[in-house]
Amino acid sequence: MPDVHNWQLGRTMAYPYAEHHPNRQFAFVFNINRCLACQTCSMACKSTWTFSEGQEAMWWNNVETKPYGGYPAHWDVRILDLLDQAHQAAGVQPAWTPTPGDPEAPYGSYQGMTVFEAAAHAKPQAEQVLGWMPGEDDWRTPNVFEDAAPDGRRSPGSLGLASEGVRLPEHVAWFFYLQRLCNHCTYPACLAACPRKAIYKRAEDGVVLIDQSRCRGYRKCVEGCPYKKSLYRPTTRVSEKCVACFPRLEGKDPASDGVPMETRCMASCPGRIRLQGLVPVDPDGTWADDPENPVTYLVRHEQVALPLYPQFGTEPNGYYIPPRWAPRPYLRQMFGPGVDAAIAKYRAPSRQLLAVLQLFRASERVIFKYAIEEGPKVFETEIDGQPWEMYDDTVIGFDAAGKEVVRVRVEEPVHTRPAPRPNSI
Repeated sequence: MPDVHNWQLGRTMAYPYAEHHPNRQFAFVFNINRCLACQTCSMACKSTWTFSEGQEAMWWNNVETKPYGGYPAHWDVRILDLLDQAHQAAGVQPAWTPTPGDPEAPYGSYQGMTVFEAAAHAKPQAEQVLGWMPGEDDWRTPNVFEDAAPDGRRSPGSLGLASEGVRLPEHVAWFFYLQRLCNHCTYPACLAACPRKAIYKRAEDGVVLIDQSRCRGYRKCVEGCPYKKSLYRPTTRVSEKCVACFPRLEGKDPASDGVPMETRCMASCPGRIRLQGLVPVDPDGTWADDPENPVTYLVRHEQVALPLYPQFGTEPNGYYIPPRWAPRPYLRQMFGPGVDAAIAKYRAPSRQLLAVLQLFRASERVIFKYAIEEGPKVFETEIDGQPWEMYDDTVIGFDAAGKEVVRVRVEEPVHTRPAPRPNSI
């Protein structure tokens, strides 16, 4: 296998194809701390793309409750278990080695095997990617274990509630919502697994698509994708997946005025947890140093948003601001070793970070640049024993054409009706 550079792992890794990178990369950031689990995003995607016969079990976008939920069932537990078995067989102890100050290894260097390297070490080597094929029962319940918390340390007869109550930094009884769609990975496992070479990344935006004229329904992409976001449609006998609403990315939506728009799942979110971007990529595959791009700022500069299971090795382009209340070891397994620093920055955000966080779901058009107009100090307190100040700054978002599309203040304005029209119904 050729060697490719994976900045999320902080090292080169084996991948079936040589490096080739798009001009810009479709990427997104989800703030788990804000999610309502209302499933509006899931239904927006479902009603747009997967409403036909044979697509009943397809949820290109879904929201699942962790630690027990998942679609297909236990998708992450099973691949983590397979990776553990591969490490034990190879006598490898997976771990992260710190690399302070290295911008191309912000989370350290991963000393373990990816899903590609684990497959290469298998004897005999039968596949390009370590994976597993879900059974019919695994696709039955897209919302199984919703709102189910681990049942340790609960009091008998307490209706399942923890007697110690709730307090940060870690709740006794906890769960959180994980929002998922195709990560449009830099090194897609579905692409690597396909024997027909029917899967490709678009050069203009890095979106991963399936050429259905080449697909023969072998379902190797379903087996190989560790996130299980490639799905098989039995009525047509070909695979389908999230297409990142590419007509909207291309500016072909009638409401777009020719500039890129957010996907349907992003644009429909009432909890304002989602921020989508198209980040510029240098020829060597690294993200261009563009701190005025909100996604680049959150992921590469502030490092408050982290990849989902970076140890898989696919370099996913979906990033998450981790939940503050969940156990740190669980979060480190899911998002890597940057969890503690990311949560600390989110708990006491810098002045710039607090402003950029207001851009989440603020406009249907993809925001390419932002600017901040400073405002007065409106609040001060202590967080974790350190002084913290809040300023009512205004953040301005610009689209691909450089046109201002949104202007949001940090402190949400409060409007009080005059006396003749009291706030009542």
